[in-house]
Amino acid sequence: MSTFGIVLFFLIAGMAFWLLFFLLGFIVPYWITLGVFEQLRPKRIFEEKNEKK
Repeated sequence: MSTFGIVLFFLIAGMAFWLLFFLLGFIVPYWITLGVFEQLRPKRIFEEKNEKK
Protein backbone atom coordinates (compact mmCIF):
# COMPACT_ATOMS: atom_id res chain seq x y z
CA MET A 1 0.00 0.00 0.00
CA SER A 2 2.93 2.31 0.68
CA THR A 3 4.20 1.86 -2.89
CA PHE A 4 0.80 2.81 -4.26
CA GLY A 5 0.86 6.05 -2.24
CA ILE A 6 4.33 6.96 -3.48
CA VAL A 7 3.38 6.24 -7.09
CA LEU A 8 0.17 8.25 -6.72
CA PHE A 9 2.12 11.15 -5.22
CA PHE A 10 4.61 11.18 -8.10
CA LEU A 11 1.80 10.87 -10.63
CA ILE A 12 -0.03 13.90 -9.23
CA ALA A 13 3.22 15.87 -8.85
CA GLY A 14 4.15 15.04 -12.45
CA MET A 15 0.78 16.17 -13.76
CA ALA A 16 1.10 19.42 -11.79
CA PHE A 17 4.60 19.97 -13.18
CA TRP A 18 3.49 19.50 -16.79
CA LEU A 19 0.47 21.74 -16.26
CA LEU A 20 2.70 24.51 -14.94
CA PHE A 21 5.15 23.90 -17.79
CA PHE A 22 2.30 24.27 -20.30
CA LEU A 23 0.98 27.40 -18.62
CA LEU A 24 4.36 29.12 -18.49
CA GLY A 25 5.36 28.01 -21.96
CA PHE A 26 2.21 28.71 -23.94
CA ILE A 27 -0.71 30.29 -22.09
CA VAL A 28 1.13 33.14 -20.34
CA PRO A 29 2.99 34.35 -23.49
CA TYR A 30 -0.26 34.09 -25.47
CA TRP A 31 -2.09 36.13 -22.82
CA ILE A 32 0.66 38.77 -22.76
CA THR A 33 0.68 38.99 -26.58
CA LEU A 34 -3.09 39.51 -26.67
CA GLY A 35 -2.76 42.26 -24.06
CA VAL A 36 0.00 44.00 -26.04
CA PHE A 37 -2.00 43.90 -29.27
CA GLU A 38 -5.06 45.21 -27.43
CA GLN A 39 -3.02 48.16 -26.14
CA LEU A 40 -1.53 48.88 -29.57
CA ARG A 41 -4.87 48.74 -31.42
CA PRO A 42 -6.18 52.23 -32.19
CA LYS A 43 -9.32 53.23 -30.37
CA ARG A 44 -12.40 53.69 -32.55
CA ILE A 45 -14.47 55.96 -30.35
CA PHE A 46 -14.73 58.84 -32.83
CA GLU A 47 -15.53 56.57 -35.78
CA GLU A 48 -18.42 54.97 -33.89
CA LYS A 49 -19.93 58.39 -33.09
CA ASN A 50 -19.76 59.41 -36.76
CA GLU A 51 -21.45 56.19 -37.90
CA LYS A 52 -24.43 56.72 -35.56
CA LYS A 53 -25.25 60.13 -37.04
